[in-house]
Amino acid sequence: MTTKENIKIIDSLYKAFSTGDMPTVLGQMHPDIEWNEAESNSLADGNPYIGSNAILEGVFARLGDNHEYFGLQDIKIHGMDDNKILATLRYDAKGKATGKAYNAQAAHLWTLDDSGKIIAFQQFVDTKKLADSGV
Repeated sequence: MTTKENIKIIDSLYKAFSTGDMPTVLGQMHPDIEWNEAESNSLADGNPYIGSNAILEGVFARLGDNHEYFGLQDIKIHGMDDNKILATLRYDAKGKATGKAYNAQAAHLWTLDDSGKIIAFQQFVDTKKLADSGV
């Protein structure tokens, strides 16, 4: 896949996530994807998540359970060599347990295989803001 094609895949993934289209999001992942949440993030307790079911249950379902709302803002997608894509963005969210909102800087490093399936994900995020909000 070309860098431009990989950028389109990741862009479509973020668009699907923003509308709650989880079948499309999960469908872009390789069956053996390795997903890692940022260290010190409460969701990192399952690292590495292997496969889309582990990600759905261990990450996405918990995001929904732990937040009144969770959105992505200011997404910028950057092409890189070796089938890697870097996305810089912000999380705009509010924790359910504390009612505290946060707006946290984040980066996502995606790795795709030659067929355009996502084989790896690494999150980088301001974990202090997440912890301060109680999530």
